[in-house]
Amino acid sequence: MARVSKSIEIKAPLTSVFTYFARPEHLSDQVRSESVGMSVVPLDIKEGMGVGTTFRVIGDFGGRRLEWDCETTEFERESRISAKQIRGPFKSWAITNEFEDVGGATRVTMTVEYEMRFGFIGSLIAKAKFARAAERGLETALYNVRGLLEGNGSIPVYITLDAYRKLLAEKERMKVPVSAALTSILDRYQEAGIPAGK
Repeated sequence: MARVSKSIEIKAPLTSVFTYFARPEHLSDQVRSESVGMSVVPLDIKEGMGVGTTFRVIGDFGGRRLEWDCETTEFERESRISAKQIRGPFKSWAITNEFEDVGGATRVTMTVEYEMRFGFIGSLIAKAKFARAAERGLETALYNVRGLLEGNGSIPVYITLDAYRKLLAEKERMKVPVSAALTSILDRYQEAGIPAGK
C-alpha cells in the first residue's frame, strides 16, 4: 500500500476551511494543473454531506482518464473527513483530510493511501510514476485551496443545498471551476442591480 501525505497552513478560520472541504465537488477546484484535470459529481448526498455521501471522481492524469466512485466513511466536524473508493481502477484508494486550529489559521493534512491492481507490476508502476503524480497533486491541491480561501472570498462557504445544485448546474453548463461559475453568477446579479444575497 502506497501512502502520500502533505500539510499546509491556511490563514482562515477552521470552520470555513472544514466547510469548504466538506463539499466533495470542490475537489475539481483543488486538483487542477496543466497535466491533471478532474471533476467530481455528487451521486447520493447524505445529511450534512456526511458519512454515506457518494460521489464520482473523473480525472485526466497526464492523458490517462481514470474514473472511480467514492463514499464518505468518516465525518468528524472541524476535525476529519475520510472517503474510500467503492468502485474503480485501484485495488484500494482512500483519502483523509485532517484539520487543526493553529492560532487563527488552520493546518490541513491531506493523506492518500492506495494500492494499484496487478500485484508486483502495479506496485512498480505506482512507485515509478503514480506516486510522484499523487504527491504533486496533493501539494497543488493544498496550495490551490489556500489561494482560494485566503484570496477574494468568492468561494461559497455556507450555501443551501438547492442553491449549491444550481451553482453546480451553471458550472457544468459553462465547463469551468465552481469559483468561476460563482463569479459569473454574481456579475449577472450586479449587472441587473440585484443584491447578491437575495
